Amino acid sequence: MLDFFRNHQRLMMALLILLIVPGLGIVGIQGFSNFFDERAYVASVNGHKITRAEYDSAFRQQVDRARSMLGAQFDPKMFDTPETRSAMVDSLVQQRAMSDETQRLHLTASDDAVRRALLADPGIASLRKPDGTIDVDRYKQLLAMQGMTPAQYDERMRYTIANQQIPASIQQSSFTSKSLAQSLTELAEQRRAVQGMLLRTADYAAKVQPTDAQLHAYYDAHRNEFATPETATIQYLVLSPATLAAASKPSDADLKKFYDDNIQRYRTEGQVRASHILVNAPKDASAADKAKAKQKAESLLAQVKAHPDQFAEIAQKNSDDPGSASKGGDLGYFARGQIAGGKAFDDAAFGLKKGEVSNIVESDFGYHIIQATDVKPAVTKPFDEVKDSIAKDYAAQEGSNAFAAAATGLNDIVYEKAKSLQPAADKYKLTIQTATVTPKANPQLPQDNPLNNGKFLAAVFAPDSVKEHNNTQAIDVGNNTLIAARVTDYKASTVPAFDAVKDAVRGKVVAEMASAQARKEGEAKLADLQKSKSTEGFTSPITVSRNDAQGLPPAALSAVFKADASKLPTYVGVDLGADGYAIYRVNGIEKAAPVAADRLAGAQQQIAQRYAEAEMDAYLDALKARSKVKLSHASVASTN
Repeated sequence: MLDFFRNHQRLMMALLILLIVPGLGIVGIQGFSNFFDERAYVASVNGHKITRAEYDSAFRQQVDRARSMLGAQFDPKMFDTPETRSAMVDSLVQQRAMSDETQRLHLTASDDAVRRALLADPGIASLRKPDGTIDVDRYKQLLAMQGMTPAQYDERMRYTIANQQIPASIQQSSFTSKSLAQSLTELAEQRRAVQGMLLRTADYAAKVQPTDAQLHAYYDAHRNEFATPETATIQYLVLSPATLAAASKPSDADLKKFYDDNIQRYRTEGQVRASHILVNAPKDASAADKAKAKQKAESLLAQVKAHPDQFAEIAQKNSDDPGSASKGGDLGYFARGQIAGGKAFDDAAFGLKKGEVSNIVESDFGYHIIQATDVKPAVTKPFDEVKDSIAKDYAAQEGSNAFAAAATGLNDIVYEKAKSLQPAADKYKLTIQTATVTPKANPQLPQDNPLNNGKFLAAVFAPDSVKEHNNTQAIDVGNNTLIAARVTDYKASTVPAFDAVKDAVRGKVVAEMASAQARKEGEAKLADLQKSKSTEGFTSPITVSRNDAQGLPPAALSAVFKADASKLPTYVGVDLGADGYAIYRVNGIEKAAPVAADRLAGAQQQIAQRYAEAEMDAYLDALKARSKVKLSHASVASTN
């Protein structure tokens, strides 16, 4: 089955080793034209260069993951720091070093491992036809949309599997003793009885009266907090297989040809429901054992033909197939290729009419007697019945085919006709849309909306866009989607005059002063309580654990469990920022119940995983230290 995944594999092997940077999940293709350009790479490891294109791709993936996790709270500027960029380069260096180590150790993946990994891919599994085989044409089309051939994808998968062998061996060798897991679990599940007291910031707000001088001073120190965001009104085009498909108007003749060319999509293969009796006789069995097994099968066949209504009973008593014998030999419904008996078994089963019994059928497993209990013939849905579905399939295919050709063309035309998107819209039959955007993603839009893409927004607010009103380049926002825009109106960020935001300034100053007052009085009260050991002013006792906070803020829960429990009661104070200052009285400790065996095993596994992660980090540090690592003379800060 691997053949169609691996067309021309040997021919491509040497080239792929040079071009594919395997990574641990991030794979980049280095452009040949930039290979000798010192400015085109951010680092090199053992002579292998990590290109800026790889860096940009990895950085974009990291930002996209954060955006999907944080939603409306996502701020792309959190990634725009030297520390973040340096960490990304370091990660890519580690990946390259790991790839080199994999090659040095001559680690690879077997054809069978690659086949299993490919078929485990949900995208490929979805291409299975009713007979269980893969739709090769659709598979090739799927890869073509990603710019790959089956051979390239095969080798990329082989490289990925090979690179995972070292981390997997570290993971598998990690171990945690039961006693350590027991101690850590009991510690994690320890419960503490506490009472709380909260000095709320809001209760102090009425007690503070900031002066105008204080308000002005805060405004001058925090002017940017009150600035209105810059905005751009844009025209934009979205190019994707879907937008291109929407412009396609196929005729009935086009749809009929597509139907005829892809008739297997609209055909339900025939199925048979059968029962069987198996007499074991493996391929490597001796001739004498095979003869004995066949003699037994002939005896059973005679019984079945004499009493066909007793097939299930005979199978239950005599079949060597443990999976079906208990069910009277029933195998359920199956199509060709779905039963392990092979072609001989299929030919016999599908040659039977309902109720008929086969003669003895030999397979690699032994000798079978098959009874067909139901037959479902193959059915091809007529054209008129599936015309709507055909139209969708046709549009998707045409859109995908057109996208590959249009992607480069769109970028060329928006660059050459820089003052208008209309030529591109006319050429590709796209609709010019309008929107008003800010440099930050709009929480009102879905996270995967092209208008929320960080790279696109950066292009919109680039000087060439806002000052010259030139088209942006066609930005790849993922999922086979390109977007290009032109700014028609721009409003810069402005800081309103003090009088316009005086009330907002007052609110911030009052909150800050009230929080400081609550903290000051809380710290004084904590000192008194540590002497008096009083319970006055505290809430009713509650029992908390690290896994059950009972509503305590994380900072408070941490302080409670850091408190010295050798002398009880003990008191701790916690600054909760805008919420105020909290004091907690720790009254007692409850030890956790003994850990059940299954939970202890789970704890061992989790702790071992943490150890494995630490060991992997140490291994990567050591690997990087003995590799020849060179950072580009170009600043990392300039790569993004």
